Amino acid sequence: MSKLNIKPLADRVVIEAKASETKTASGIYIPDSAKEKPQEGKVVAVGKGTKDEPTTVKVGDTVLYGKYAGSELKLGGKDYLIMRESDILAII
Repeated sequence: MSKLNIKPLADRVVIEAKASETKTASGIYIPDSAKEKPQEGKVVAVGKGTKDEPTTVKVGDTVLYGKYAGSELKLGGKDYLIMRESDILAII
């Protein structure tokens, strides 16, 4: 994991989404138009939280998040999501 030059504010979290599946369990290849948006990723940057609620996730955690959660951003040729910690459903 490379050093990311971004520091999220408050309760925001930057996530690198896991690559979507390209092949089914039975061996059928999935075209790009039929792929689902991944809902799992790795936390790469975390804000300090709010004064009432500190953040509970940390860098390196693998998390599940809502299908349409967060905003997409591109840094250094990689795609990331930035979202509020409350949009994260679980740490796995």
